[in-house]
Amino acid sequence: MDVLRDDGLQPWAEKKVAPQLRISNVVKTFDGFTAVDDVSLDIYRGEFFSLLGGSGCGKTTLLRMLAGFEFPDRGAITVDGLDLLKLQPYERPLNMMFQNYALFPHMTVAKNIAFGLRNEGLGPDEVEKRVKKSLELVQLSTFSERKPNQLSGGQRQRVALARALIKRPSVLLLDEPLSALDKKLREATQFELINIQKQVGVTFIMVTHDQDEAMAMSTRIAVMDKGRVVQVGEPREIYEYPRSRFVATFIGSINLLEGPVIDFGADGSRVECAQWGGPVQVAQDLAALASHHVAIGVRPEKIRLARADDSAFAADNIAEGVVKEIAYLGDSMLYRVQLPGGLLVKVAAQNLGVWFAADEPVRIGFDASAGVAIDK
Repeated sequence: MDVLRDDGLQPWAEKKVAPQLRISNVVKTFDGFTAVDDVSLDIYRGEFFSLLGGSGCGKTTLLRMLAGFEFPDRGAITVDGLDLLKLQPYERPLNMMFQNYALFPHMTVAKNIAFGLRNEGLGPDEVEKRVKKSLELVQLSTFSERKPNQLSGGQRQRVALARALIKRPSVLLLDEPLSALDKKLREATQFELINIQKQVGVTFIMVTHDQDEAMAMSTRIAVMDKGRVVQVGEPREIYEYPRSRFVATFIGSINLLEGPVIDFGADGSRVECAQWGGPVQVAQDLAALASHHVAIGVRPEKIRLARADDSAFAADNIAEGVVKEIAYLGDSMLYRVQLPGGLLVKVAAQNLGVWFAADEPVRIGFDASAGVAIDK
């Protein structure tokens, strides 16, 4: 699911729109280890932006530098033109929602939410008014006098969110905000967070290792690996057009068919893939990669499956194989089909009542538009 702005605009595509938050050539090392390596990012007002990557990729260190808990060795970070590196954490126009929520167990929900405002010395009437509005925003008005241990995981998460938003930050930082929730609650809470973010209009920057979570919630994603940003784009762009083998394999599941480019042109190109059993057609013009060995990435759901004797089966690229493994996923089936050359191809099919058996000969195929070439 792509989350688009209500007005249909995408500020990152508008040359005249200045970014709200700018990270420029930021480097951070720990005892000789480079945790963040020359990272530059522009993030725009109202975005739900995700930093996505595996453990140790640098995403949390980058978030902590935005919050002021770490300082870079070099580089610059600004919000609305304000130099964050000259400010202490409590002086920055940002707030952070922690992974463990960090609620005070002895305080009620209302007092937890009000804590930051009371510390700033706001009058009791203003605090009460803003707490009431925050409780309504996260749909916890009837839980104001409960303690955190009387709440479910999802409710505690919403209290932490309300406490982070009540100070009206320009940017809200979220560190793995859904990791403590079970799968079903996590999926439901994703939509709640998206709706709340749209209502308040605050820029959200989320750290996550969960590809599905980032894809479902983000306006854009920065994929990180070994301290570097390897690709930035909208969820559909990241998934459909990965720019590297790492991104292709890290985001979702993919089949990679490898070989040299043997023909190219505006109408498409061909790549010699011995694993497939012959040339594979793609819709891209691969003139720039004419002398290169490339990988053609094809998502499992874009490969079709048919009986071996189905003469009506049509696709730009067709191969014959044998079903070797089957996984029943409820709404879909995942097949692993072995081709004569030994390659196992993953094929995802909706569960529409058409079944294929283990060791059954089959035909598989995909259209030229389904494959994307990745320079090795």
